[in-house]
Parts: sequence; structure tokens; C-alpha cells
Amino acid sequence: MAIDSAADAVQPSEEPVIVLEPGRADKNYWMDLWRYRELFAILAWRDISVRYKQTVIGVVWAVLRPLLTAGVLTVVFSRVARLPSDGDAPYVLMVFAGILPWTLFSTSLSDASGSLINSANLISKVYFPRLIVPAAAIATAFADFLISFAILVALMASYRLAPGWNMLFLPGFMLMALLASFGPGLWITALNVKYRDFRYVIPFVVQFGLYVSPVGFSSSVVPERWRLLYHLNPMVGVIDGFRWCILGGDSRVYGPGFALSLFVVAFFLWLGVSRFRKMEKIFADMI
Repeated sequence: MAIDSAADAVQPSEEPVIVLEPGRADKNYWMDLWRYRELFAILAWRDISVRYKQTVIGVVWAVLRPLLTAGVLTVVFSRVARLPSDGDAPYVLMVFAGILPWTLFSTSLSDASGSLINSANLISKVYFPRLIVPAAAIATAFADFLISFAILVALMASYRLAPGWNMLFLPGFMLMALLASFGPGLWITALNVKYRDFRYVIPFVVQFGLYVSPVGFSSSVVPERWRLLYHLNPMVGVIDGFRWCILGGDSRVYGPGFALSLFVVAFFLWLGVSRFRKMEKIFADMI
């Protein structure tokens, strides 16, 4: 009897029981985004290092591309088409203030749209919220943006244009540009897993959007009766906001049009997240 009592005393405590609850991952999805924040940082740093590691003109290209684009657009729209600038601001500064948000948007959209395919090996082997992958891809575009922003500061110094209080609102318009690309990027990268030919659509969309957005010209040249309709392109409101922050009083934001652009950004963000979450469960099987 004493032996049995001693045996019971030395027995280990009960092992923890793992409970498999249906839908648990769905209920904890948004909390998991925060729990996997280190993975987000690792993926973002991987994308940035891959872009600039062992490249001859990696950072130089990030400087040359916006400068060359600004030069070409300035010649075409200012010298050839003879379109006016915003107030007294130099035309090249107005163009560069439009290139900044457009490059941030287009690069983010391109990187996010192919992010799932580029991370196929990781997605097929381990669970984590897949939303982290396109979100991390946008970090690379933001790194390019910071380099281009340094060029803008140098241009403003060369023209002796001091920033005004409007610059305090620039982070908000930067966020708006990122969200404008994130929503469509989520939807397209989800479709790209199932239909691989969507990767050929993005370059065309980016190239077409460059000419229909007010990058090389001021949106004020659009006739008044069409201005609200023109702001269905969400980048119109973003670019106007950037110019208002950078050029100050020389640029104006069309209030009703900006509100419409903000609504379009919110709609596509909701649509992108909902479509992405609906298809997320089949990514590992199809990729």
C-alpha cells in the first residue's frame, strides 16, 4: 500500500492538452499580424537587401530614375505642350513633387502584386498570416521613396524654396499613397496565384496610369466640369496633396475631388483585403 502511494507521488503531472478548434486561425488572424511582426521585419529587410545587394548601380538607379523622368516630363509638358505650373513654382519642382507619390504608388503596386509568387517556398511550408508578405514588399518601395525625397530636398535648396507648415501633413499623404497601392495589390497578388498571366497586366497599368495621372502637369488644367470625375483616379488627390505640402500656397487641393479620391482608396482597400482573405486558404495548395 505504501509502495503504491510512493509511485503515485513520483508520477509526473498531466501533460497539457492541445485543443484543435475549428476557425481558431480566423478568429485570431488580426492578432497574429502583431504576433508575427518580427517576420514582417525579416521579410522587409530581405526584400531591401536583395534589391541593393551586389548591384553596380542599385542606389544610383534609385537617384537617376526620378531625375530622368522629371527631366523628360518637364521638357514635354513645359517646353512642348507649354502647360502652366502651379503658381510661381519652378516647373521641374512641380513635376518632381508629382513623381514622388507616383513612384511610391507604382513601385508598391508592382512589388505587392508579385509578392506571393516570390515567396512560394515559404507559403507552402509554414503557417503565418499571408497578409504579411505583400505588406513587407511595400517596405522596399518606401526605401526608394526616401532616396527620392532626399533629391527633392536638394532641389528645393537649389531653388531656395523653404518648406512651409504644409509639410506637416505630408506623412498623411504618404500613407494615402501606400494604401492606394495596397488594396489593389492585395487583390492582384491573390489572383496572380491562380492566374499567372496577371503579372503581365501590372506593367501596362502602371505605364498607362503615368499618363492619365497629373504627374507631368497640374490637375488645374483639367476643365472644371471634369475635375470631380477626374478624381475617380485616387492618385489625383494624392499628387495634389503632395504638391500642396511641398509647394505651399502655389498649389491647391480641390476639396470635393480629394474627398472622392479618399473614398476610392478606402473602397479598394476594403475590396483588396476581403478578396485576399477569401482566397488565402487555398494559397498553399495552388502556389
